[in-house]
Amino acid sequence: MTNWDIIAICAVLLFGVPHGGLDGAVARRIGWSSSIHSWFIFHFAYIVLAALVTLLWWLFPLTSLSVFLLISAIHFGASDIVDIGNDILPWAAHGGLVCIAIPSLQPTLVEPIFTILVGTDNASLLMNCITSLFFPWLFCLIGYCCFAYWQVKYRKYFINLLILLGLVFILPPLISFSLYFCLWHSKGHMLRLWHSLEVTERRRSAIEAVIYTLMSWLAAGFIFYFYQQPSSITLIKVTFIGLAALTLPHMLLVDYADRKYYIRGKLP
Repeated sequence: MTNWDIIAICAVLLFGVPHGGLDGAVARRIGWSSSIHSWFIFHFAYIVLAALVTLLWWLFPLTSLSVFLLISAIHFGASDIVDIGNDILPWAAHGGLVCIAIPSLQPTLVEPIFTILVGTDNASLLMNCITSLFFPWLFCLIGYCCFAYWQVKYRKYFINLLILLGLVFILPPLISFSLYFCLWHSKGHMLRLWHSLEVTERRRSAIEAVIYTLMSWLAAGFIFYFYQQPSSITLIKVTFIGLAALTLPHMLLVDYADRKYYIRGKLP
């Protein structure tokens, strides 16, 4: 890995991961952690889900990475257009940016990363599957262009997607992913959630976010320190397996429980 790749991964850990620190506020908003008992249940369930994902990755790496890419596409696509709707075509176009476009446009740089995560043969198989989806996704992107022409509210988001796609085309994959994850996905999520919180809720949520973030950094640092592999390999594994472990409970909260709450009109 280059120095820029290391900086990109560190940015994901330092600036991208904290956006999940507000999940406690999301849980409270839907009434899950309104009491001490439910507060413990929420944290126990969150940790168990994250640990289960890590265990399954250890046992079934190819399946785990494939599922992680799928749910990430769903999560990213939903998050990118949450402010204006949930139409399938824009959702699919935005969701395919990271999980289809990056591997397809930068295959020689992405496959070694997949090899670290799932092994050589599995990485090759997964790359073949993903690249076979590129042209269907490209047709989806073209369809999104027509859709955005008629649906004016989507035009800004379509242009943003084209700009991000340009960055994917010219930048190494870890750098383009880091820029998207930190400056687009995480930033947007945190700002939307923060603005939707009651003023009296914000202080508690901010303290929780800091505590959760520090705990995740300590856990990542502990694993990195004791993992008996070269530092570059360890950094890749800690980052992406850690993201997978945190994405499942985060996605269930944000894209299922809280989205239903939003649709019912209960947000401020």
